[in-house]
Amino acid sequence: MKVAFITGITGQDGSYLTEFLLEKDYQVWGLIRRTSNINTRRIEHLYENNNLILKYGDLSDSTNLLHIMCEIKQKESFELLEVYNLAAMSHVKVSFEMPEYTADTTGVGVLRLLDAIRSSGLTDKCKFYQASSSELYGMVQEVPQTETTPFHPRSPYGVAKLYGYWITKNYREAYGMFASNGILFNHESSRRGPTFITRKITRGLRMILTGERDRLIVGNLDAKRDWGHAKDYVEGMWKILQHDTPDDFVLSTNEFHSVREFIEKSFKMKGIDIEWNGEGLNEVGIDKNSGRVLIYVSDKYFRPAEVDELLGDSTKARTLLNWKPKYDFNMLIKEMVESDCDVNFNYYS
Repeated sequence: MKVAFITGITGQDGSYLTEFLLEKDYQVWGLIRRTSNINTRRIEHLYENNNLILKYGDLSDSTNLLHIMCEIKQKESFELLEVYNLAAMSHVKVSFEMPEYTADTTGVGVLRLLDAIRSSGLTDKCKFYQASSSELYGMVQEVPQTETTPFHPRSPYGVAKLYGYWITKNYREAYGMFASNGILFNHESSRRGPTFITRKITRGLRMILTGERDRLIVGNLDAKRDWGHAKDYVEGMWKILQHDTPDDFVLSTNEFHSVREFIEKSFKMKGIDIEWNGEGLNEVGIDKNSGRVLIYVSDKYFRPAEVDELLGDSTKARTLLNWKPKYDFNMLIKEMVESDCDVNFNYYS
């Protein structure tokens, strides 16, 4: 029996990774946070699978993590346990408002999980994946960014992820653990949280089309990101742990696009041609056909320290792991627009 443990299983990446591993006949243990509202929508279609086991817990609770590691060790028979740490306070803008909590979960939480693995005696029977982030690069030192590009994070989230990155490398070097980092550039899907800019755009488009709202308000239109599809990236996570030796890998599409372009392409798919007028905070996006102003800019959605451009170079992963994205930028936008604007779209496809 192949066994995996996933933190952040209810998130976008966690749900796709769970599907991917169950299809490969893994038994999947998943960590979910207790909340008063149901937060398991992304995996509820998998509940009847007997190979899915859900446990309540949190990266801020080291005793809980140790207990789960010991329970897996006691109950399951396996040669190697694969642990995917995907849980985090993952919203960059919010991390400025909750810096201490972000540091505790996104940063120190990685240490707690690594030490739970070590303390439960699973050091030699575990492969550990840490979800690192392109936000590590922040104020980029070179374009594109590779595994050797110096880091300069520009947010509490990025700084916390930097701690997680280095403590993973430290446990690899200090204790001989199979511990790897995946430095993932932005990856989206129809399951992306609604407060992230890509879903904010496609959901905003739907609400404009249905008359629920008359405008979409965004932040930095010129921010450029290397956007891929989460399905491609969870396969990359798995491939990182199938590699012969632990290592760190960039996963990216190797091309970037602006927020402005994401808006233009999304609206174009519903027959709305956006043209821009004005500059800075006074810039607006106008429906070319009707003359209606649909897009506004607000400094409310700017970060205290902006990251203007992130562009990855995933040559190492493509060469050593034989990993390559199947989705391109247009395919990604098409799926997200259809998901938010077409009621017949299958959320779980």
